[in-house]
Amino acid sequence: MSRAFFMNHSPIKGVHFTKNSSDFIVNEIPLYPFSDKGEHAILHVRKKDLTTWQMLQALSEACGAKVRNFGYAGLKDKDGLTTQYISIHKSFLPKIEGFTHDKIKILSTTMHDNKLKIGHLKGNRFFIRLKKVLQTDALKLEQAIKRIQKEGFPNYFGYQRFGKSGENYAQGLEILEGKRGERNRKIKDLLISAFQSYLFNEWLSYRIKISKLTDAFSAKELTQALGFDELTCKALKAQKPFMKLLNGDVCHHYPHGKAYVIEDCMAESVRFEARDITLAGWLPGGRGLRATGAAGEIETKYYENALPHLDKMRGSRRYAWSFAEDVEWNYRKEEAWFEMHFTLQKGSYATIVLEEILRHEL
Repeated sequence: MSRAFFMNHSPIKGVHFTKNSSDFIVNEIPLYPFSDKGEHAILHVRKKDLTTWQMLQALSEACGAKVRNFGYAGLKDKDGLTTQYISIHKSFLPKIEGFTHDKIKILSTTMHDNKLKIGHLKGNRFFIRLKKVLQTDALKLEQAIKRIQKEGFPNYFGYQRFGKSGENYAQGLEILEGKRGERNRKIKDLLISAFQSYLFNEWLSYRIKISKLTDAFSAKELTQALGFDELTCKALKAQKPFMKLLNGDVCHHYPHGKAYVIEDCMAESVRFEARDITLAGWLPGGRGLRATGAAGEIETKYYENALPHLDKMRGSRRYAWSFAEDVEWNYRKEEAWFEMHFTLQKGSYATIVLEEILRHEL
């Protein structure tokens, strides 16, 4: 997989990053306040160097509930220190209250009316510490994170999505084509999802290349480079944000709302700059709004391998461009540490932000 970066500075490769409990911390932000009443106990749990599944298994063994009885809003990284909210029926609470584990701590308990489900989170707050950072690199990092703060970032799927070998997406396509069997439903869905994610990343990478070409060339030159008509190229050149929109693109109200097909890319670009909307890429499937016009032609090209299998996948739209909130940074010259805090919408990867800032893949 090739991935285009939207920043232009030279790669920052001398710094050191490790996903450990001191240098990588994730705190889940709930979607809404809990009611403090109801049938379900909400546990605020901190874990260290464990997957969410491993943490749930440890709690399951302690209280007698099955892992499937627990509710959770999202999966958290294995490496690092992470906090998240999980739910369990209140009947299991007496056994959980005495729970102890060297890598798991229950920080607090409250009650709620409903079981937590996937997606019931607002986002995540991240802390990342980079080490062995020279002062010259610290200046580059500061400028890069300032640009992320101002302009946002391409919302690629991270390497975690594609497995250790990076080949999960290819296995997903083989399943869709009937060349590979997989009885385990969860693994099957995971591999097909990796295929959808791969196509999304490839499409997004090309859209970034279009935006870079738009900044570099005249409208006349763009007609030759991209094959668009001159009117479309002039509309691209007139847009202020880095990520350029095309008539027929699918955009999404940000941070909440519905997806829709745009007809006036110039007007929508103003809303995009104000963070009222964002470009939305396709996760192919039987459902999911399709782009039209020039935007639709690009979409069809990059999703060609998925088109014969749409009835086997659940389609949707994902933010192609997202925004970091509450961004903070600090350079500790004595220790040669560069530290960052930022909040991302659910589904966005902190490692993608970090790779954009460093301008190379981890």
